[in-house]
Amino acid sequence: MKPSMKDQVKGKFHEVKGKVKETAGKAINDPDLKAEGQSENLAGKVQKKIGQIKKVFER
Repeated sequence: MKPSMKDQVKGKFHEVKGKVKETAGKAINDPDLKAEGQSENLAGKVQKKIGQIKKVFER
């Protein structure tokens, strides 16, 4: 698997994991867990975008 694809897959994983944490934080009224989920979701989006940029330059 190419490095760009690995970044995209890992990014998507972190996005999903962040969404789950954010939703759990909302459900149990835990602002720290919600904030952690939001930051992990954002980090996942950034990592996924880096993978997409790498893919463009691989060509």
